[in-house]
Amino acid sequence: MWTKKESALVLLAPEAEALVKSFRDRFDPAGGEGVPAHLTVLYPFIAPDRIGESVLAELRGLFGGIAPIEFALVETRRFPGVLYLAPHPAEPLRALIKAVAARYPDTPPYGGIFSEVVPHLTVAQPEDPAQLDAIAAEFEAAAAGRLPIPARAEQVVLMDNRAGPWEISATFQLGGR
Repeated sequence: MWTKKESALVLLAPEAEALVKSFRDRFDPAGGEGVPAHLTVLYPFIAPDRIGESVLAELRGLFGGIAPIEFALVETRRFPGVLYLAPHPAEPLRALIKAVAARYPDTPPYGGIFSEVVPHLTVAQPEDPAQLDAIAAEFEAAAAGRLPIPARAEQVVLMDNRAGPWEISATFQLGGR
């Protein structure tokens, strides 16, 4: 259970939910805490109790000037201890992440621990990384014939865990100006 109250900006990927949900529920702590299939735009974001109407207005303006993004989740890849689906093309997603990070430099992606942020949809992040090979083999079998998954990001979602499980607190249309 998350104890720290946090927020995140994400692109939901409902197109992938049927494939990844059972894996995320079992092998990704965020999946078990109510976070659906998604690609992270900015985490951690501003503390939920500091997000007021002025921040929401800034986000509406920022995302309103960015066009919707079409991509496909094309293949599985790994980070150390993480199995994920890679989007293609990744560059529009990377540009979105960079634009938001530039607007909110006090909340760098993943706390600034990575020199480059790679757009991805986490499938599994097991407590025991030694399980990753077995999870990857199970996922590859489940994904056979189901990739690529076409997707279109038309909105960015603000989620927070102020009430316990992660919930959507606001949505922002891309290209909504």
